[in-house]
Amino acid sequence: MSALASRSWLAAAALFALFFLLPVAGLGLRALTDGDVASELRSGDSWRALRLSLVTATLATALAALLGTPLAYALARSGRAGSRLAAALIDLPIVLPPAAAGIALLTVFGRRGYLGGPLEELGVSLSFTTAAVVLAQLFVAGPYFVRSAYAGFRAADPRFEGVAYTLGLSRWRTFRSVTLPLVRPALAAGAVLCWARALGELGATLLFAGSLPGSTRTAPLAVLNAFESAAGLAGAVSISLLLVAVALAVMVALSRVTAPGGPYR
Repeated sequence: MSALASRSWLAAAALFALFFLLPVAGLGLRALTDGDVASELRSGDSWRALRLSLVTATLATALAALLGTPLAYALARSGRAGSRLAAALIDLPIVLPPAAAGIALLTVFGRRGYLGGPLEELGVSLSFTTAAVVLAQLFVAGPYFVRSAYAGFRAADPRFEGVAYTLGLSRWRTFRSVTLPLVRPALAAGAVLCWARALGELGATLLFAGSLPGSTRTAPLAVLNAFESAAGLAGAVSISLLLVAVALAVMVALSRVTAPGGPYR
């Protein structure tokens, strides 16, 4: 590669990196120079919204791990042709527009939905509650865990399980003692990605759970509400800055549970 081509290549890489770094730097600079942002950072509303997001994202991730691990294992070990179609359907929320995901949840779990209506008659209301936030986050973020777990189970050599069976271990003991340790990095990475996606969920949550302070207004919804309220840009910047700090911590965690050298190795 010639010197000119090499410099052009590096310049293009630097410009693209700046494209990602400058908006984040802008948030930090705005927080340092704008006194209104500093006051909004001390606002209880911002921290309440962030706390709700952290709690609901953690609950959604726990459900995804509890229910998604056996599902991913069944799909990875199944030799049937329909397993690939099932995996594609489970991945669908990844590419589904968030607004469409929210409408889909309403049609099933809403007060007049196919399941929500009968549940409403039993006194159980899901839509526009904190439970709806968890369901919305689980619907859009759960596939990230299942996809990562599926890849881990597919990569794990089934011959290790066969050896355990010949030694007299039960299927559950083999799964717990042999298979899970082999795929632990994939499960951990999937959990981190699922949690991060749940934390940033907006569209499906807004349509299915609403934006009720203290019960369904998560941090992304608080950003939107602050931008449209008297707090304006300062309020939106303050909450966005909190989300950036949490997201940075998540990415550091992700780099620790993936291969040495980070997620790009």
